[in-house]
Amino acid sequence: MSDVVSTEEKLIIFELKGKEYAISVNEVMSIEKNMHITRIPNIAPFVKGVINLRGVVTPIIDLRLRFNLEEIPYTDSTRIIIIMLEDMEVGIIVDSANDVVDVDTSLYEPAPETINGDEVDYIKGVVKLDKRLLILVDLEKVFDRNILRNYANTKSDE
Repeated sequence: MSDVVSTEEKLIIFELKGKEYAISVNEVMSIEKNMHITRIPNIAPFVKGVINLRGVVTPIIDLRLRFNLEEIPYTDSTRIIIIMLEDMEVGIIVDSANDVVDVDTSLYEPAPETINGDEVDYIKGVVKLDKRLLILVDLEKVFDRNILRNYANTKSDE
């Protein structure tokens, strides 16, 4: 009997401006409903502020603003996806979190070179799933670590 290595990966599907994006469930700690965000002065415009989530002060980034998409009012569908980044919890605001799917990683394709827009810098690939096209987000590239580090250092100095 031979060992078969599973190439399945669970992806969390979320939406921004009508497009479906995906990140690995391994990168996600939780998905929260929208809550009160405390603003922070003198920080990048895409950083909306911080929340106190179960006793942890968590910076919140609006992914629409990070991708230079138009800002819209938050709705009942708006979600905050909490991820772990360099031992720090970070939340990303998305229009909605739709689905969790199992995807065979052999279906992953590199991002087409014809894709334009600011979000292309944050894409590690695409996957066709039935009639859906999921954009795979590279969270390592989404975050400007200097901004987050500076925020973390500011908080630790207080």
